[in-house]
Amino acid sequence: MNTRTTDHRTPVPTDPGSGQLTAPFAEAVLSHAGRDWLRLNVPGHAAAPGSDLARFFGSRITAMDFPPLLDGIDLGADTPLDKALALAAEAWGARRTWFLTNGASQGNQIASMVAPSLGRTLVVQRSVHSSVIDGLVLSGMDAVFVQPSVDPEQGIAHGVTAMDVAAALERTPGAAAVYIVSPSYFGAVADVRAIADTAHAAGVPLIVDEAWGSHFGFHPGLPAGALSLGADLVTSSTHKLAGSLTQSAMLHVAEGPFADRLEALVDRAFRLVQSTSASALLTASLDLARRSLATDAAATAASVAAADRVRGVVRALGRFRVVSDGFPGFPDVVGFDPLRIALDTRAGGITGHEARRLLFRDHQVMVEVATDAAIVAVVGAGFVPDTDRFLEALHTLPSPLAGSGTDPAAVPHLPVPGPAKLTPREAFLSPTRVLPAERAVGRISADTLAAYPPGIPNVLPGEVVTAEVVAFLQRTATAPNGHVRGALDRGVTRLRVVD
Repeated sequence: MNTRTTDHRTPVPTDPGSGQLTAPFAEAVLSHAGRDWLRLNVPGHAAAPGSDLARFFGSRITAMDFPPLLDGIDLGADTPLDKALALAAEAWGARRTWFLTNGASQGNQIASMVAPSLGRTLVVQRSVHSSVIDGLVLSGMDAVFVQPSVDPEQGIAHGVTAMDVAAALERTPGAAAVYIVSPSYFGAVADVRAIADTAHAAGVPLIVDEAWGSHFGFHPGLPAGALSLGADLVTSSTHKLAGSLTQSAMLHVAEGPFADRLEALVDRAFRLVQSTSASALLTASLDLARRSLATDAAATAASVAAADRVRGVVRALGRFRVVSDGFPGFPDVVGFDPLRIALDTRAGGITGHEARRLLFRDHQVMVEVATDAAIVAVVGAGFVPDTDRFLEALHTLPSPLAGSGTDPAAVPHLPVPGPAKLTPREAFLSPTRVLPAERAVGRISADTLAAYPPGIPNVLPGEVVTAEVVAFLQRTATAPNGHVRGALDRGVTRLRVVD
């Protein structure tokens, strides 16, 4: 029996006879693909070995691309899919787990959609992912936002404290739940235990967007997972650092006082938003990622060691700074994800955006995200990158902004959101008009606009558009690889506002 502990300093032991060593769904799909089928059903490629898909991706991929509802895979009682879901729940310490094939965004939408059955208003960390706001539009919930701390040196948002959450709950009669993010995009870990205790003392569940922490709790060098710290519903973007295919994720409900109600609600909401043609390939990748995490702690240890080495060399060489070294100065941060390597590039005379662009163009090195101030590289659990190649490429970057009239050491600034005048759903469904950006200032936004990545909304439906927000989004849009999710055009020259 695979056992878990709430102490993140203890690794997950795996009995050699444990079911965690198996991947029942993935194995069933592979076995099915090995049979000589005449496929007169969907998908239309019919796994034909001579198709363009097979020639491009390989015939094994198309052979395993099965539709749902097949005997021996996911149809009937005690299917391989049922077994895979049970093993995932066991591995993460959940009461029940759902496999998602539309990413953690789907999990956040589900979590937001079940909230109206729990109360009138969500207490929400303001720096949640935009998919949470999409969920508010779908659900019609009102929200009371808790502002995160902001690092003035980096211009990045971290998390919220239990004290801030308690204050928000006190001014929110009829609260449905508390909704937070941990870890942040830069790897800052919140005090989930204290926030869970605060939420439970107020009689409401804690929902955690743990999209970036799907690997937590699987090795002593990693922070504890949110479920083991008292969270009631957790979104896990398994593809991010746990190694499943892009767009695959999980949603977990914990044992506890809210479990019976949450499980039934989540299951109904899941059926509303899950595709009726869920990908067998994505689902199988979740099964395999779980097996790797739960049974190969040595591989995860090697990943942690590789990331530690990069940070150590960066500190020793002194040109760049490690962003997480400054986390202890913030009361809402109690730890960091060691598989996230966030580096302040301004200290080395180059903006994060330019560093990312040159690493990509000149060195074929891809990092996850860039800001004006920093780049963030991630190391997947079980993956050991060529750290020498990354360090060499990083330290051969020029200082292209020196003497150009632009100060690479300038402190970036996150805009303060405008006041909320309508709920997200009210604004989204209101009659609207499109205005030039400068004329939209002072009007109520009908859209969610978010510098992406990380996808944290800078303006919500229902919030007043400010000149500061417009300038920030336009600056983001013109930066190398910059993108604003929800924008009507590439340069954010027009905005949709409530008429």
